[in-house]
Amino acid sequence: MSERSSRFDELLERRGTDSIKWSLHDEDVLPMWVADMDFRSAPAIVDALRARVEHGVFGYPAEPETLRALIVERLKRRFAWSIDAEWIVFLPNVYVGFHLAAHAVTRSGDGVLIHTPMYFPILGAPEIVGVRAQVAPLTYSPDGRYELDLDRTESALDGRSRLLILCNPHNPVGRVYRQEELETIAALCARHNLILCSDEIHADFVYSGHRHIPIASLSSEVAARTITLMSPAKSFNLAGIPFAYAIISNATLRDRYEAAKRGLVPHPGVFGLAAAVAAYEAGEPWLNELVAYLEGNRDAAESFLRERVPQVRMTPLEGTYLAWLNCRSIGPGAPPYVSLLDDGRIATVDGDRFGDGGNGFVRVNLACPRQRLLDGLERIRSSIERRSIGRAG
Repeated sequence: MSERSSRFDELLERRGTDSIKWSLHDEDVLPMWVADMDFRSAPAIVDALRARVEHGVFGYPAEPETLRALIVERLKRRFAWSIDAEWIVFLPNVYVGFHLAAHAVTRSGDGVLIHTPMYFPILGAPEIVGVRAQVAPLTYSPDGRYELDLDRTESALDGRSRLLILCNPHNPVGRVYRQEELETIAALCARHNLILCSDEIHADFVYSGHRHIPIASLSSEVAARTITLMSPAKSFNLAGIPFAYAIISNATLRDRYEAAKRGLVPHPGVFGLAAAVAAYEAGEPWLNELVAYLEGNRDAAESFLRERVPQVRMTPLEGTYLAWLNCRSIGPGAPPYVSLLDDGRIATVDGDRFGDGGNGFVRVNLACPRQRLLDGLERIRSSIERRSIGRAG
């Protein structure tokens, strides 16, 4: 085993560390639900945070001089996207980011278009903001892939539609949208005069044969109606350290977005800023190793399920580290996430939480050491075997 791979094979003890993931369920339950990783963050980030702690003074922070330039350089290098530093708006997290987008561009009675199944905080954002959710289900194809359905999307819109919230790479179905799909979405927004909010927090988790394209990079016209949300939180396992940013080229839209923040949304704190600088200065080699390891986890999960649990179909995972499992073939009874928890002692996320099309599915977090992943997959196999035996009896 190489030194590089061994860092991700370490079985860290996370109980007793105030982890939501590891404290919600009984100790015999393996948590593979919420989207944080069971890996230490990049050493450069840990070192930067340690140095900041050892300084001992945690006053109101100024924006690091290098941070905007680091983001600009990274987007150009990693995604071939050229932006201006002034387009960046700092946020505590992406969750705040898409709610702010709805606050900034909608009023009571307006509509927000969402494709389902969808990451449930996005799905619930219109109700929180006090506007209407306009739902357009993705098409589930015979090969287990999800595709955009333009007719369904068009039919969900009306004269009060104002915003489309996109998730790319898509959580939970793992799609990385192709350029022609993004062009179709952009054309739809132009045709219906919609603002586009694109949650691209999983942009770094894209696997062989696929490429992440920020939708705002398609053209200046697309960028002018787009709010792009990004963060190092998922990429470097920093969910507990608030830091994210929006990229908004349209100055008028950016002013509206900034206005929606006032008095409500704090600036990132000293640790978020320090972690972001370290991530973007020195974290890239670690991240590249991580993505390769996660691609191996994806392949291991696909192989295990195909060979040992053929009743469960894993949606082709092009991006993210979140597997979307079709458990509809296991037959009647309790919802799959319930039987997996009760019989397999594995915690997943109920597909119903993601809206239309989620019934009978579960979402499983693959971002853990390979040994832990195989333990989780074996628990899935055992749970479904028990369910089958119980049904036969």
